[in-house]
Amino acid sequence: MKKVITYGTFDLLHYGHINLLRRAREQGDYLIVVLSTDEFNWKEKQKKCYFEYDKRKQLLEAIRYVDLVIPENSWEQKINDVKEFRIDKFVMGDDWAGKFDFIENETDAEVIYLPRTPEISTTQIKKDLEAKKSE
Repeated sequence: MKKVITYGTFDLLHYGHINLLRRAREQGDYLIVVLSTDEFNWKEKQKKCYFEYDKRKQLLEAIRYVDLVIPENSWEQKINDVKEFRIDKFVMGDDWAGKFDFIENETDAEVIYLPRTPEISTTQIKKDLEAKKSE
């Protein structure tokens, strides 16, 4: 069984997220999504999510491509996650290209950067909603 792992916040879930999860799952037989906790998002990125962790986890668990959702509490946990879950492929969107290449040097996992869905992003949704408020 080929195991795949990906990381993200997955706030304001949209079809770009679904595309990424589908394509990540196509890389193997079992997909683990490591979901950023609210504390991690605030501490590391100064980002506050619209949906709290438990709600975002519930949404991800309802997606057929996702087999397991676990929390992301730190940037450093990635190597341990890959080793603990015996991951074959580490998948991220291509906006992270090159940032996780070190995982191939420290584990047996292959790192793959998948193209993002270009016309949609959570950031763009937030900007569009803000613009509509001021109309």
